[in-house]
Amino acid sequence: MSVVKINVLTVPAEARERLEDRFSNRAGAVEASDGFEWFELLRPVEGTDSYLVYTRWRSEADFEAWQNGQDFARGHSGGGSGMAPAATGSSVWSFEVVTQASPKA
Repeated sequence: MSVVKINVLTVPAEARERLEDRFSNRAGAVEASDGFEWFELLRPVEGTDSYLVYTRWRSEADFEAWQNGQDFARGHSGGGSGMAPAATGSSVWSFEVVTQASPKA
């Protein structure tokens, strides 16, 4: 079964638009990574200032290969010296998919 990685980003209100713009304009290299299955950026609605960056992978090994690769390094380089970080904190949650469902045809 697949594995899910959720990067929990603490984002102050004044940086939310900057974070969303960066994700909207990202290179999209992760989509070409072997074992990549899904990506979503989730905006908080109430009760938290944390964004969730959801990715799903065929296996832990596929995720680790991407994380140790050049595309990850480029995508997480901070945008260069002239760009301030949008998030003030980050942590990663890891899960294995136990069961799943999709809409019935």
